[in-house]
Amino acid sequence: QVQLVGSGGGSVEAGGSLRLSCAASGFTSGSNCMAWFRQAAGKERGGVATIHTVGRSPTYADSVKGRFTISLDNADNSVYLQMNSLKPEDTAMYYCAARFSMGWPCPITDEYKQWGQGTQVTVSS
Repeated sequence: QVQLVGSGGGSVEAGGSLRLSCAASGFTSGSNCMAWFRQAAGKERGGVATIHTVGRSPTYADSVKGRFTISLDNADNSVYLQMNSLKPEDTAMYYCAARFSMGWPCPITDEYKQWGQGTQVTVSS
């Protein structure tokens, strides 16, 4: 059974940093796309960053380039999102996602099949 468990959200002031973690289990393929999405109140869910479990090849939404870094630990199938220079507009529920048996680069659009439960990030001005 595939399970994605996200954690690490919280409340910070603008300019601060947070690191989100996603613990993944139950994978049956070694070639997978992992991603972080976010959904702010009243808005549609959108892609933030992606990474491939073999080819890496990280991709980012324009709004977070240079501030966010996605990384992967293959040893335990964990995916991380380091968020620096946070802005109030980064406030959202953040979700980790996965799609199995997929090549790279990974899509940053909503084509993912497995989703974590979400972790809230709130950035105050």
